[in-house]
Amino acid sequence: MAYVPGTALLAALVVGCSASTGTGGSAPDSKPGEATVAAAAPGKYRTLPDPCRAVAPSALKDLLPVAAELPEDQQKKVYEGTATVTYDTDRRVGCHWKSEAPDSSHTLFIDFERVVSYDPSVSDDDRAREVYVKKETAAGLSSPSAAPSSTKDAEKQAPPSPDSTSDSASHALSGPASEGGKADDPAGEKGSDTDGGTDGSTGSAGSTGSADESLLPRTLDNLGDGAFLDDLLTRAGSTAQNRTVSVVFRTSNVIVTIEYTEQPAVSTVLPDSKELQDKAQSLARKLVDKFSE
Repeated sequence: MAYVPGTALLAALVVGCSASTGTGGSAPDSKPGEATVAAAAPGKYRTLPDPCRAVAPSALKDLLPVAAELPEDQQKKVYEGTATVTYDTDRRVGCHWKSEAPDSSHTLFIDFERVVSYDPSVSDDDRAREVYVKKETAAGLSSPSAAPSSTKDAEKQAPPSPDSTSDSASHALSGPASEGGKADDPAGEKGSDTDGGTDGSTGSAGSTGSADESLLPRTLDNLGDGAFLDDLLTRAGSTAQNRTVSVVFRTSNVIVTIEYTEQPAVSTVLPDSKELQDKAQSLARKLVDKFSE
């Protein structure tokens, strides 16, 4: 048996180990040329504003007109609003206000939802778009602006499946507008009083007078990264009817929902659809600007 000096034996072992791992010290299972997938960009918004302070006092006075007639201490209480109970204020917050009078009551509810994607390959914005599209589809609406970024061409977008309307939507929010018997709303009452003046509105120019198409539920342009409006007339109790106008819009990874309701005390009086829609849209524009600050 040949004698091998200790130094020579150690050198041979080192050379053998280096050869087994390949050049450059790369791992045995590494694949040359394999690209590392970068994580999707986080959403623009990391926190949410206080919803009860998000609406300016001047706007609240317009939305809750009856409150202005109350004593100052009661006005203050109405305008402060009541925060929605949530478990994670960085992800979802809400607030509602209500003013009552002998002839009618008004209720305002706003909800801020910050969407976070837990899939590193899907951005917060794309995940928020998916959530928004579900709400829009459940309301029976669709628009090119709601399409995922990879399918922005509206002509290539497949129409929503009828079964998709079973998904959760803006009507599933836990706010004042979910009260008052929405589940009992007969089909066809949606926007049913905009047919020629029952509530003071008139038919649109050039229409046959059956309905004012400009007041029907619809998608909205130039409001955030996608928006829609819903208008629902429901019966509250045995006689009174209330109207709820909802405006839902997305700005980056935040989805904002506004629900504005008027309920007259007399069943023969129907809330003015145009007035409620105008006020709800005006508030939505103010909230978009607030998120842009």
